[in-house]
Amino acid sequence: MKISRLFLIRIFAVISLSGFGQSFNHQIDSVTNKFVDRGDIAGAVIQITHRGEVIHSGSYGYAQIFNSPGIRMTPPEKMTEMHHFDIASLTKVVGTTTGVMLLYEKGLIGIDDPVSKYIPEFKGAEKNKVTIRNLLQHTAGLYEWYPMYYKAKNRKEVYELINNLPLPYAVGEKRRYSDLGFTLLGQLIERVGRMPLEDFLQKNVFGPLGMKDTFFLPPGSNIPLLVAATSIGNPYERRMVHDPALGFQFSEIDPDSWNSWRTSVLAGQVNDGNAWYAGRGISGAAGIFSTAGDLRKFLDMLISGGYGPDGKFLSSKILDEFLKKDRFLNGLGWVMDPESSFMRGAPEGTFGHTGFTGTSLVVIPSSQLALIILTNRQQTGLKDGLTYSNINPLRQAIFELCLKLK
Repeated sequence: MKISRLFLIRIFAVISLSGFGQSFNHQIDSVTNKFVDRGDIAGAVIQITHRGEVIHSGSYGYAQIFNSPGIRMTPPEKMTEMHHFDIASLTKVVGTTTGVMLLYEKGLIGIDDPVSKYIPEFKGAEKNKVTIRNLLQHTAGLYEWYPMYYKAKNRKEVYELINNLPLPYAVGEKRRYSDLGFTLLGQLIERVGRMPLEDFLQKNVFGPLGMKDTFFLPPGSNIPLLVAATSIGNPYERRMVHDPALGFQFSEIDPDSWNSWRTSVLAGQVNDGNAWYAGRGISGAAGIFSTAGDLRKFLDMLISGGYGPDGKFLSSKILDEFLKKDRFLNGLGWVMDPESSFMRGAPEGTFGHTGFTGTSLVVIPSSQLALIILTNRQQTGLKDGLTYSNINPLRQAIFELCLKLK
C-alpha cells in the first residue's frame, strides 16, 4: 500500500506533539510535587489552556493537612480539581475590575471621572483629584493596608472609614498596591449598580459566564462540599498589627484594643481579615471562592476577545483600554510589568495577578495561553513563625515552561 508523504508528515507531527505533551505535563508534575514534598505548599490545582485546548489539568497534595497547629489529620484530605479555593486578591480582577469594566461599557461611569462623583462622601482637597483610573492603577494615594476591623464591623462602616481616612501619599505620583482602593471600588459598584457587590457580580459576571462554582461566602453560608483550607487563624495578619518591623503600625490604633482573632482552621471563611471581620466575608479586595474550572471560563472570555457562552460579554475596546500598559507598566487592575516575580520575562501584552493565599492567573495573548495556579500554601503554617512559603519560584518555573509553547 502506497503511503503519501503528507500522511507521514502528519503522523510524525502527532507523535512529536504527543511526546512534547507528555514531557510538558511531567515537568509540571515534577516541579509542583517538589513544593508539596518540601512542605512549601499543602496542595495545588493547576490548569493550563493553549489555543482553546486544556493541555494540562492536575491536582497535587492535600486540601487540608492540619486540624490545629502541629496536629495532623489522619488521613489528610486529598486535593481534587473540584476543590474551591479562597482566591484572595484575584477577587480584584475576577470580580471588581470586571464589574467596573461592565459599568464603563454601559456608559454608567467614566474611568477618568472623580470618585467623588459617585461617592460624594469621598471628598477633600486631595480626594477630589482621585479618579476611578487612579483606584484601578493603585495610584490614588490611599494606604496600602489598614486593619479596618479595629474601627468597623460591617461594610457600611468600612466605607465610612475609608472615606474619612486621610491620603498619606500624593495622588497619581506612584503605584502603591492598595487593598483600600479596591474596597472603595466595591462601594462604587454598589452605588452605581444599585445592589450589593455580591449580587451585582453574580448577576452580571459569574452567572453570564457560567461560573457556577464562584461566589462570596459570608458568615453563615453553606460551605461547599470541597474547600481547600488556608491558615489556622490569622497569625500573619496579627503580626502585621503587632510587629513594627512590618511597617503597618498606625498611631491611632492600639494593637491590644481588639482581640477577636480566629484560631481555628479557615476552610470556607475568607482568609483576609478586613474582608472577614469588617466586611462580613465580602469586599472588593478579597473574598471570592472559585475553582480552576470556573477561572478557566473567565480567562477564556478574556482570550477570546470578550466572548462568553451567550455571545459578546465585553467589547474589544474595553478590553484594550484595561489591558494597555500605563506609565507604571501595568494595566487597569491587571499586572503587566514583565519584571513581576511571578511572570518575569513575559512577552508583550501578558497580564496576570496573584492572591496572598497562594493563587495566581497569567494570560499570554500572543500564544492564547492561560495559566491557573491555585495553592493553599498557608495550610503548612508560618515558616519560623514569620511568614508563609514564597511560591513565586513555583509560579515562575511553570510560567517558563509555558513560554516554550508556540
